[in-house]
Amino acid sequence: MKIEEHIYRSESFVELIEDAVEFMINTPFEKLPPEVKFAGGGVYVLYYKGDFPQYRKIYSKTPDLPIYVGKAVLPGWRQGRGSLKENDSALYRRLNEHARSINAAENLQIEDFSCRFIVLQDQEADLISTVEAAMTRRYNPFWNSHIDGFGNHDPGKGRYEQAKSEWDVLHPGRVWADRLKGTPPNENKVEEKIGIYHVQKST
Repeated sequence: MKIEEHIYRSESFVELIEDAVEFMINTPFEKLPPEVKFAGGGVYVLYYKGDFPQYRKIYSKTPDLPIYVGKAVLPGWRQGRGSLKENDSALYRRLNEHARSINAAENLQIEDFSCRFIVLQDQEADLISTVEAAMTRRYNPFWNSHIDGFGNHDPGKGRYEQAKSEWDVLHPGRVWADRLKGTPPNENKVEEKIGIYHVQKST
């Protein structure tokens, strides 16, 4: 067997993803959550401009550096386009979920956050995961790469034996996270990760 015979490459595909990424990072900044409800799935980016001490030294110098990248797919996406609920507000709903998490945090202010997003529908919806991955590789956002847990949900009754995430240690306040009984990450280790990220973005 020659593995080369099974490797697919496409310059046009690379150009398509780059085009989608460039489109996204040139969309207007919107409030978090956006003021107008809209339908569809897609990819979103969160930005921070506040005074949280550990973040200020990173984002005051690079205001266009995303702090988080994520995606929202429509219900039925995994079963094929024929079953998609095109009028579902998956992306808008996801941004609202993140806004609630930030509002719950004791040391963050929702006014310090903004977002950009790209709505991908019809056949373009197949690009959602790929565009998200491309954005994550390009910017290496802090809440994606160094501090885990921002996108976590309430695990539900009977499932609180797990530990708090690093994000919840750094930003306490989510009621459901306070119910978790596992041993949380060491706060000093979390602080170390912030320092490492700062060094990486400064070089």
